[in-house]
Amino acid sequence: MRLSSNVKPYVLLLIVGTFLLLGYVYFNFFSERLNRDILIDEDQKSTSLSRLVFRSRIRNMVSPEKLLYKQPSVLVGRTDVVSVTPWLAPIIWEGTFDPVLVDNIYKPMNLTIATTVFAIGKYVRFLQDFLDTAEKHFMVGFNMRYYVFTDRPHDVPSVNLSQGRHLSVIQVPGSNRWQEISAQRMEIIQTTIERQIRGEADYIFCLDVDSKFHAHWGSESLGRLVAVIHPGYYEQTRDRFPYERRPASTAYIPMDEGDYYYGGAMIGGFVEDVYTLAKVCRTQFEEDAGNSIEAAWQEESHLNRYLLYNKPSKVLSPEYLWQDFKAKTKEVKVIRFSGVIKNYAEVRSNV
Repeated sequence: MRLSSNVKPYVLLLIVGTFLLLGYVYFNFFSERLNRDILIDEDQKSTSLSRLVFRSRIRNMVSPEKLLYKQPSVLVGRTDVVSVTPWLAPIIWEGTFDPVLVDNIYKPMNLTIATTVFAIGKYVRFLQDFLDTAEKHFMVGFNMRYYVFTDRPHDVPSVNLSQGRHLSVIQVPGSNRWQEISAQRMEIIQTTIERQIRGEADYIFCLDVDSKFHAHWGSESLGRLVAVIHPGYYEQTRDRFPYERRPASTAYIPMDEGDYYYGGAMIGGFVEDVYTLAKVCRTQFEEDAGNSIEAAWQEESHLNRYLLYNKPSKVLSPEYLWQDFKAKTKEVKVIRFSGVIKNYAEVRSNV
C-alpha cells in the first residue's frame, strides 16, 4: 500500500517518537540500577555538598598599552643574591622587579586584599603604628580589608583609611601564655576564612602586629602561596635552622632536610591556599597537644614543616621581614617591613 505524501511526515514523526520513548525507558532503567549498585559514602557526600567557595583565581598578566618602563635584560641584574628557588619560584629582592609595571598589571584586576593581625593583651599598643604605616606603604591603591583580632576591642585606635580600605574588629579570648595565643592563631584564621574572608577577598596576608612598614610593599608579593625568609637565618645552613627536631612532633623536620627557614610573622597567598595551610597546621597543633607536645617555635615550626612539603609559589626576601635591632646588611637594599624593638618581659605575661 502506498502512502500519500500528506501522510508520510506523520509516519516519520511517529517512528522518531517511538525511538525517543524507548531510549528514555532504557536510560531510566539503567540509571536506577546504577544508583542502586554504587554506594555513596555519607561523609564524602557531606563534604562535597559543603565544599567552600573562594574568590581567588588565576588571571592573565595583562599590561596596559603605552605604559613606559625600563627595558628588562637577561644579562644585567642582581648578581649578589639568588632570585629563584630550585623549584623555580621567584625570590623577591629590590632590583628584581619593576614596581610600576607590576602594580599596573594587578590594579586593573580590582582585587581585594585581606590582612589579618592579632592584637592580644598589651600587643594592642603596636596597632596604631602598624595601621598608620600600612596605609602609607602596604598595597597602596588596592582594596584592603583589615581584620583585627583582639581581646580589647575598645582599645583599637581610630585610623584614617584611604578609599576602598576597611577595618573589622573581631573579639577573641585573651590568654596568660603567649604560646597559647600563637597556637590559637591558625584556628582563628581558618574559621574566619570559612565564615567571612573567603567571600570578601582574593588574597590574604597574615602579619604580626608588633611590626611597621618602612617602604613600598605592593603587588610584587602576590602569589598562590607566599612565604618570607627569616632575617636571622638566611645566611645559615639548614643544620643551623631552629626546626622542630623531635620525631614525636608533627612539625618534625630531619637534620638533612629543609629549604629555607621561613618567618612566622608573614603568611600570604590566595585565600584558599592560606586556608588549607591554616587548617593543616591547626590539625597538627591539636595532634601534638593530644600527645603533650609543644613544637619548638609553635606555629612557626608547623609552618616550616608545611612549606617544606608544600612549596611556596613565591618567596619574599628578608626585606619583607627585618628586625629593628638588626643592622642592615649589604644584600638588603631596602627594609620594607620590620619587627619593632620591645621588652618581651613587659608585653608577654609568662616571660
